[in-house]
Amino acid sequence: MTTIQVHDKTFTPYITAAQIQQRVKELGAQIDKDYAGKKPIFISILNGSFIFAADLFRCITVETEISFIKLASYKGTSSTGHVVTAIGMEERLEGRHVIILEDIIDTGKTLSAFIPEIMQRHPASLKIATFLTKPEALQHDVHADYVGFEIPNNFVVGYGLDYDGLGRNLPELYTLAQ
Repeated sequence: MTTIQVHDKTFTPYITAAQIQQRVKELGAQIDKDYAGKKPIFISILNGSFIFAADLFRCITVETEISFIKLASYKGTSSTGHVVTAIGMEERLEGRHVIILEDIIDTGKTLSAFIPEIMQRHPASLKIATFLTKPEALQHDVHADYVGFEIPNNFVVGYGLDYDGLGRNLPELYTLAQ
């Protein structure tokens, strides 16, 4: 891994593709164990979580479904403070075991706005699986049940995370150079 340029910013290597894939396999094994016989439904929050969702979903062996919803709160390198729903969800969740898949939990704003919508649909249970968490940035009472990596409050790109649309396709994670 070498330093990369995305738009006007330089990023340095942070987490390798091999480390990411190993951790995703571990999360998949834990979810399989926790949801044996329960047929959960995954709700992946687009755009950022699509790579994490695909890799994790392939590691799951229990019977399951997946759906996607588009929520957004970022512009550039910082949160706008507003959550926008661009694509809604049609699946019935009543009595279902729901696992929300997120790319990153930093302030918690996106999930704090989305979780009440899910709870109004009366799921049997609700858990959160996230690729990354930034505990230093957390401003809302949102905590993941399955965490890939806990990172400092630095801006990152790769593995689904972007900087103004670019960098999502990188198989590893990079952090903004200081």
